[in-house]
Amino acid sequence: MTQDHEIDELVRKRIRGLRVALGWSLDELSARCHLSPSTLSRIETGHRRIGLDQLSSIARALRTTIDQLVESVSDDDVVIRPEHNAERGTTTWTLNRETGPNGVTVAKIRLTRPEPRRGETEQKVHPGKDWFTVLSGTVVLLLGERTIVVEAGQAASFSTMVPHAFGARGGPAEILAILDHEGQRTHLQPHS
Repeated sequence: MTQDHEIDELVRKRIRGLRVALGWSLDELSARCHLSPSTLSRIETGHRRIGLDQLSSIARALRTTIDQLVESVSDDDVVIRPEHNAERGTTTWTLNRETGPNGVTVAKIRLTRPEPRRGETEQKVHPGKDWFTVLSGTVVLLLGERTIVVEAGQAASFSTMVPHAFGARGGPAEILAILDHEGQRTHLQPHS
């Protein structure tokens, strides 16, 4: 089986799958994309090649994009592997492969670095907002002059223009974080 044939087959399955998920008959999709029901049937069953103009019209009718219809599938698309950073005391699982709405990144972070100490730990500042919820353990957040203890089941949201640093108290902690672009760059990228 060639790669072109595999992609073609995947696109056909996605078209049919989306149509069925929307509860549409071939006639209903036909009315939305201005192709005949018989043409759509032949496309879905592999008895007709899909032209780019047809694919564009079908994608628009199905409320998706051509890119989403033709994107490849591999194990890398399914398995999220952790990235360990010993220098930062973190292990990170980036949960969204593409930047989400409003440019946010969602990550699960295991913190092994100890809680920050005022006067000993550098507090960072960057534009934007950070948000996290503690899944397990306890996180200590230095936020300007305040020391905030965030326990499992609690969350924190703050302007990152306020100097901040965070770490785990009494052993590792795990958080689920939503970071804007600057937060992602500051907290998840290797130090430069």
